[in-house]
Amino acid sequence: MTAHKIAVLPSGHLHLITATDEDIAFGIASELPAKLITAFNKSVAAGLTSLVSTACDGPLPASLHFWRDFANRYFTALRRRNATGGKDWHSPEPPDDETLGEILAAAPPMLGLEYATTESLREQWSGLDELTAAAATKRKGGLAGYLHSLRPEWNLLGRVTFHLAENKKNPDRPFAFLATYTQPESTGGTPRHIPLSEALKASIAAGDTKQLDALLTPVARAAETCPSIATMLQSKALFAPQAWGIGQAYEFFTSVPQLEESGVIVRVPDWWNAARPPRPQVTVRVGTKSQSVLGGDSLDLDVDVTIDGQPLTGKELAALMNAREGMALLRGKWVQVDADQLESALQQWEQLRDAHATGVGFLEGMRLLSGASITGDDVDETLQPWTRVEPGQWLAETLDALRDPSGNLQLDPNKRLNASLRPYQADGVAWLYFATKLGIGVCLADDMGLGKTIQIISLLLQLKYPETKFKKKVAAKKAKPPKGTTTNPSLLILPTSLLGNWQREVERFAPDLNLYIAHRSSVDASELKRIADNPAKELAGYDLVATTYGLARRQKWLTDVDWNLVILDEAQAIKNSGAAQTKAIKQIPARGRIVLSGTPVENHLGDLWSLFDFCSPGLLGTAAQFKQFVNAKDEADRTARLASVRRLISPYVLRRMKTDPRIVPDLPKKTEMRVDCGLTATQVALYRAVTDDLKKSLDIASGIQRRGMVLGALMQLKQICNHPALHLKQSDFDVDASGKYSQLRSIAENIIEKQEKMLVFTQFQSMCGPISQFLAEVFGREGLILTGKTATKKRGQLVKQFQDESGPPFFVISVKAGGTGLNLTEASHVVHFDRWWNPAVEDQATDRAFRIGQKRNVLVHKFVCRGTLEERIDDMIRDKKQLSRELFGGDGKDEIQLTEMSNDQLIDFVSLDLTKAKS
Repeated sequence: MTAHKIAVLPSGHLHLITATDEDIAFGIASELPAKLITAFNKSVAAGLTSLVSTACDGPLPASLHFWRDFANRYFTALRRRNATGGKDWHSPEPPDDETLGEILAAAPPMLGLEYATTESLREQWSGLDELTAAAATKRKGGLAGYLHSLRPEWNLLGRVTFHLAENKKNPDRPFAFLATYTQPESTGGTPRHIPLSEALKASIAAGDTKQLDALLTPVARAAETCPSIATMLQSKALFAPQAWGIGQAYEFFTSVPQLEESGVIVRVPDWWNAARPPRPQVTVRVGTKSQSVLGGDSLDLDVDVTIDGQPLTGKELAALMNAREGMALLRGKWVQVDADQLESALQQWEQLRDAHATGVGFLEGMRLLSGASITGDDVDETLQPWTRVEPGQWLAETLDALRDPSGNLQLDPNKRLNASLRPYQADGVAWLYFATKLGIGVCLADDMGLGKTIQIISLLLQLKYPETKFKKKVAAKKAKPPKGTTTNPSLLILPTSLLGNWQREVERFAPDLNLYIAHRSSVDASELKRIADNPAKELAGYDLVATTYGLARRQKWLTDVDWNLVILDEAQAIKNSGAAQTKAIKQIPARGRIVLSGTPVENHLGDLWSLFDFCSPGLLGTAAQFKQFVNAKDEADRTARLASVRRLISPYVLRRMKTDPRIVPDLPKKTEMRVDCGLTATQVALYRAVTDDLKKSLDIASGIQRRGMVLGALMQLKQICNHPALHLKQSDFDVDASGKYSQLRSIAENIIEKQEKMLVFTQFQSMCGPISQFLAEVFGREGLILTGKTATKKRGQLVKQFQDESGPPFFVISVKAGGTGLNLTEASHVVHFDRWWNPAVEDQATDRAFRIGQKRNVLVHKFVCRGTLEERIDDMIRDKKQLSRELFGGDGKDEIQLTEMSNDQLIDFVSLDLTKAKS
């Protein structure tokens, strides 16, 4: 059997997907019965219905447990709404927005969870209702028959109802109990509630106990979970009204969920909520006093016992401590009381407060607030129901600012930035600045294409020139503003492929920032050695030093610098906590740490721990503690713990999505990005061989022969940039033999996390198959291919498959075959695996996704091998307005005419810049 988990599509719809080994290790996926998988393949509603009616071996994974609870909520509401049976039935109202928001807040991490909204939850509810309506209409016995087919205990007609109400006239026995059953009117009207004693009388009179036994089947099951019901059933007291004391009523109240699961309808006063019974709690307030920097034991603790947020008097508390029957009457309301638990919780928090007279650390305070007792020494988890931990005024305002910078922070853009920030980008800069000044490490996880680079550049300018005003939009005391300019440089660690982009962005948007690139593509070995010998002296005056992940592991001198910030771009590079590269980077000292990611960081728990071990060490405990915490054996406990992890990290993560209605108006509909790719050693050798041959041949060729020779060499060079096997006409397309494959993998993995789709264009028809095979391994499922050989009839079928939101996630297309007649608006990403001479052809291919009907912002990734003719073609296309006319054809198509260059121009154009090209 294959392990599965639930993911959320961008539309908000659910689908079942194959899980990874990591999912299984962390308990968020498991093997499922074939019946359940078949149901999800039919529809989401069928799958959710099957979840509540199918028995599974072992605990469910967290995502499935969460959605089973949601489906159970629907069926519970349905049964309560139609408790009296009857021919006509009524749909249950979905929960209100506040309740739906609470449901989402309690969700464990899952792929695409960011797409789940209160509206999508209502859609799931409606889907269940539509399926129920269709099934009940076809089923003999209507709704009752349908529910009985799902679970036998879900019978409606003839159901027994247990009623428990307050009896204020009898202070000694303040509750009244009555058991009834429903019987339809002979006229077909609304069924009536009849005392259960009438059923007993009818059975005795008829001398037949079969009907009574059938009626009492759910009661017998209920008796197994509630001793008082068992006693009354045995003594036959169940068949008469009963006056109950507090203890007996409390036992009944706490058994309500089990009684309902047994098939009995339960009616209790509105003030009782079995999931959250009214109770006094030890209220702990963390961080009331203002702080300027969050370091050391800085957050104060206040401890009190409250009811509905209001402190109890000493007399009230003493009375509760003497209550021994499970409930007590407090301020005119019945509340749950467990004196031992309440006293233990109070003692625990008072001891913790006294042990931290100067306050608790920020990380510990955050764990307390989230309920994530990861390190095991924070609090006793069994006492959490009797504890309410909330932020004090200052910390509440600080967390509000971190969770919602747009409503709580304001930072005027730095005048030295040569760009106008979009509103959400300005919010991001304010958030980064605020977190930096507080001294906490954070993760900027905006969607790819939303401008994380320019936000970091703007932050660095602000730290260097802090002349603009910063404020929190709150009334409490404000953190102290920064004094003076930064003197220490910041360190940026990133993949080699992003070096060129960062250099271009800094030069374009912030020429006042002094950038030093510590990489062989920019400086020679002797200069790097000089820096290593005396980094403080050599780097004086620089604001930002950029190096790569590979070099960071080997450059020991990085740990000798007191960096202002250490920033990791594409931070998934440190997801393997045991790798030497990761360990080396985590040893680099800094006053602040920032990680950049384009995907939801909580989707992979192992990666999540490693990222936060870098940016906020200790928050998630040790790796062993974290894994033990999230791997609780009980499925409900595991789901709750995973939800607490989401709450814990939420202030540290700022993520905005392209689909956010607040951001969409600020975005261009199409965003083009150059993706720099390196060459492998094999590609370098082949590339050099072709350029050497071309140089020799140019001296002896002319005219048409020369033109054909040049075109042939250019085509070979483009093939080599794609993959050596394409040039050598081999069948083995080794994934490690091409630098472009690693970049394609990175984009594909991002798309998987986002549950999006991609188009990949290549001018080489023979490249389509290998790319598709590679992507199938990355996605774990097959994609689609379209070439010039694809039959016209099949083209339409392929488009239909791709346009289905649950269809194949990628489509590989040869440029000429995909030039016209395709409408592929399900794609959010377009990859040009190789560059066409004519930019208009690329644009036409891109427009397969970006056209009428497209509701998404489309990201266009243009692959360019550094130091090769591809980079020079890209530069020429970018700067075509400044090019001399002889480089372009006169037919108006802007096609680059490389064959008309002189020999020296051509060789210079195609020659290999080795320092830039090597991966």
